[in-house]
Amino acid sequence: MEKLYAKLNKSELYLPSVAFLRHIIYKEGIVVDPCRIEVVLKWEKPTNVSEVRNFLGLAGYYMRFVEGFSKIALPLTRITQKEVKFVWSDNCKRSFQELKKRMTTALVLTLPEGNEDFVV
Repeated sequence: MEKLYAKLNKSELYLPSVAFLRHIIYKEGIVVDPCRIEVVLKWEKPTNVSEVRNFLGLAGYYMRFVEGFSKIALPLTRITQKEVKFVWSDNCKRSFQELKKRMTTALVLTLPEGNEDFVV
């Protein structure tokens, strides 16, 4: 048996929330870390392919929380292709704004309760 020790002055017990991997975990569920939301809200319109790729990289992390992510991101994905000239169209603008909106207004994710089987 291993002897494990903890210093109570360095321990935090019975916290109402815990920050973990860009999320805040509450007893009610999991939400995106508010500082990440602020970063997305302040993100300015991309002016080149590299900036679009940077935005899509961040957005891609949250894609599992955004329904229809690939369809919404399609105009932005197209302008990152090598044979396509970078033109910031109205479709790109709508796509960019919709992704920002969806990433910053995510629902609280909850964990399933019980030990019964789940059908997806």
